[in-house]
Amino acid sequence: MESSRLLFEGRTLTQLLCLLILGLTFQLAGITPTLIAQEADKPANPRKLVTEVPPEYPPVLKRAAIGGIVRLDIIVNPRGAVDFVQVAGGNPILAEAATRAVKKWKYVPASSATNIRVNFRFDPSH
Repeated sequence: MESSRLLFEGRTLTQLLCLLILGLTFQLAGITPTLIAQEADKPANPRKLVTEVPPEYPPVLKRAAIGGIVRLDIIVNPRGAVDFVQVAGGNPILAEAATRAVKKWKYVPASSATNIRVNFRFDPSH
């Protein structure tokens, strides 16, 4: 009984180590597995989005089943155009696709510039 308990503990430790290594690999590669369809999460902000251009999913990453979340910090000028985009996190190739799309977005004009956080979810199964 003692030997079977040690064997069980060894498997559990091995499984935990494999999961830890897999998780660290995903984190270092900037990959976040997700089950959510590709969409932009738009938190409440004072500016209304008038024109939204969706990002093009890079075909190579979609075929390789690589997805994840991209976080962008954008500055919208008073005229409603996106003046500045900074990647706050995510896969660099997906971030490039999201950045290209966001630069084409237009917002309702306002009296001053606005900082907005935009999150994109890329899901290769959709």
